[in-house]
Amino acid sequence: MVSTTSTSTSLLVLEDGTVFRGTSIGAKGTTTGEICFNTGMTGYQEIFTDPSYHRQVIVMTNVHLGNYGVYSEDRESDKIQISGVVCRNFAQQHSRFMADDTLQNYMLNNGLMGISDIDTRMLVKLIRRKGSMNCVISTDTDDIKYLVQLAKGVPSMNGLDLASEVSTPSSYFYGDENSTLRIAAIDFGIKTNILRSLARRGAYVKIFPHDSLLQELIEFDPKAFFLSNGPGDPGAMIESIALVKDIISLDKPVFGICLGHQLIALALGLKTFKLHHGHRGINHPVLNLETGKAEITSQNHGFGVSVDEVNQFEDIIMTHVNLNDGTVEGLAHKSKPVFSVQHHPESAPGPHDSQYLFDKFIQLI
Repeated sequence: MVSTTSTSTSLLVLEDGTVFRGTSIGAKGTTTGEICFNTGMTGYQEIFTDPSYHRQVIVMTNVHLGNYGVYSEDRESDKIQISGVVCRNFAQQHSRFMADDTLQNYMLNNGLMGISDIDTRMLVKLIRRKGSMNCVISTDTDDIKYLVQLAKGVPSMNGLDLASEVSTPSSYFYGDENSTLRIAAIDFGIKTNILRSLARRGAYVKIFPHDSLLQELIEFDPKAFFLSNGPGDPGAMIESIALVKDIISLDKPVFGICLGHQLIALALGLKTFKLHHGHRGINHPVLNLETGKAEITSQNHGFGVSVDEVNQFEDIIMTHVNLNDGTVEGLAHKSKPVFSVQHHPESAPGPHDSQYLFDKFIQLI
């Protein structure tokens, strides 16, 4: 529950009992979520509005936050998706001629809570050492014992199907309606720049709710299928996994990003697992095993596909690998037009090294 009453102090309390005292930014009240960190130097507005961050409290490792304000065109969805934000230095004023407003006003108007003036370096090192955990940000009380219990009561991401909370309630269209490149996209928490990237290549996209039936997709007469990013545990999405299996059986081109990548893996019989502290940032190195070239990528995920699982399947190949920890970053089926990546080729924020994957998808069609 948040309000906008004035107070200057705030508490960040982790479920392990660690306490940080800092300055309140944005709205006031109490908020909870899984704490994680993003190493990007820029792109905070895109991050805040990315549905894949639903129910998470984001630590921004860049020292400064808010120094270039906010701009309406930088949104990746129609609202803020994160539960809270943590930073070192928060700028009340900004210097960007395109900006619509300050980040402080943006947070206030959207009910987003945050805390600044804490040692984010210490906090990130703690998360890297202990792994993902839940937390509370509060301006309501300094009762640490109560806040620790509140953090412990937050549901774990393991076993949570969150796509239903961020997916579109009804179908809609994006792109040129006269195009013959008709793509059915399943919205598990889709980012706007994914749709821009497809439309820029001449596609006409119909975006379907996460719980759509196969027949509803087929009635659109799509040439291909796209499976979007999104939040939560892919292993808990039993109905979505079944839908992806049915889509793959149609032998039409299928492209998945992030959660879509994980759902393709599960539909093909592989397993997923929760990463120790996840990958979130715009500077993650990935090796394309097909070309031998390295790419700097944008990433945001807390679950991954097991490398050992991939090696047990003769008809599935790993196309990309994370150069930081060796985890799976891309998959392809040997005999079906199905491929996926764990990272975000649409960027927003991030580099454009992997944009060629959209070209690959269009060429398959």
